[in-house]
Amino acid sequence: MSRRLIGLLVVVAISWGGVAAAFATGLTPRLGLDLQGGTSVILTAQGEPDPEVMEVAVDVMRRRIEAFGSVQEPEISISGDDTVEVQLPGVEDEQRAVEAVGRTGQLSFHPVLLDETDIAANTCAVGDQPSGEGIHTLPTEGAEATGGPQELTVGKVCVPGSGIADALPAPPQGVGGSAGWSVSLSLNAEGADAFAALTGKATQYADVRRQIAIVLDGTVITAPPVANTVGPEGITGGQASIGIGGGENAQEEANDLALVLRYGSLPVSFEISQVSGVSASVGSESLRSGIIAGAIGLALVVLFLLSYYRALALVAILGLTVFAASLVALFGVLGATQGVTLTLAGVTGIIVALGITGDSYIVYFERIKEEIRAGRAVRPAVDSAFKTAYRTILTADTVSLLGATLLYFLAVGAVRGFALALGLATILDVVVARTFTKGAVGVLARTRLASGSRLSIEGAAG
Repeated sequence: MSRRLIGLLVVVAISWGGVAAAFATGLTPRLGLDLQGGTSVILTAQGEPDPEVMEVAVDVMRRRIEAFGSVQEPEISISGDDTVEVQLPGVEDEQRAVEAVGRTGQLSFHPVLLDETDIAANTCAVGDQPSGEGIHTLPTEGAEATGGPQELTVGKVCVPGSGIADALPAPPQGVGGSAGWSVSLSLNAEGADAFAALTGKATQYADVRRQIAIVLDGTVITAPPVANTVGPEGITGGQASIGIGGGENAQEEANDLALVLRYGSLPVSFEISQVSGVSASVGSESLRSGIIAGAIGLALVVLFLLSYYRALALVAILGLTVFAASLVALFGVLGATQGVTLTLAGVTGIIVALGITGDSYIVYFERIKEEIRAGRAVRPAVDSAFKTAYRTILTADTVSLLGATLLYFLAVGAVRGFALALGLATILDVVVARTFTKGAVGVLARTRLASGSRLSIEGAAG
């Protein structure tokens, strides 16, 4: 008796204590776009892209946005032949996310020229023939804030963005972080050779032409000069660094640029057609109505259990609170660690799972009644009944879990949220049945509620 009771108290303490700790530490479930609102961005592809190209673009967008961290489970879907709809729940910095979605990430390295007539400096390596190809005067990003030049004249592309193998933000280096944030680039073999030739050519100059312009989407992101310590052979080894500086938003700028470069260019150009905020009022109202309906339904179920199963209903009621508390804590942890969000579809999955959990109790209780009617005493009846009932529960939950798994991997959008919630809740039902229900009925069978009155376990069996 004491061991069963201690085990039961431990399970209850873990579930109730877990949800209390989750709320105390802010690990509450993350809500999806339909419950908390967010931003909706509609993008239109330029030209007539192939369906395969659109799929690749959506995949790149998804990886970029998820890497921002502040966007919870973005929903990205293709509508028609050339339109992509991106839904960003709970976006803290809307502008950053919108830029990440629409930016093509076309990076290139260029020589810096004195002006548009400086054809002689428009070369990619020492000894190349001067060229008038690709000379442009481009705006510089952040020039107003830094007081730098508003525009720079750049030459042809010498190192394309395809030469980049990886890009990572690098924190400030040196005494007191005086060097500021930067983005460390790793170049592949082709990019490394071209970059060494370009930087080696720049060492010939002592003016603005010693700079290397790094252009992203037609804007000069930065144009760092080649260090005086670099010789005519240029920067070799396939490693380079893009200086960001030490401004107030330097870390964000370094992270954003590294993300865009690391996850590659979009295979097609997009134009942002519409950006709109999505209100959570409709979802909140639906959730409120669902909670009220669920509470009424749960109250009716409790009344039925009390009238039909008498003392055993106490186990079911307490077990449902253990199940609910554990599920809330689980979604809170998964939301903080994996970015899992709870949507209206997910709430629907949980409600369905609650019905499955209720069925599990009924299966067990009916088996207990059969054992008692067969002439067994209450204590051996509850132990024997659980062995048979648990096999039935396990079989039924396995079927539900397989269905949820197939839905999760084969479906998209809200259906995946339903499948995830149903799958997690089904697994939890098996765990609760084994760790709580068995022990709770065992403890109840060793109290005065085991037999002797109409409210007892024996009384429920008739």
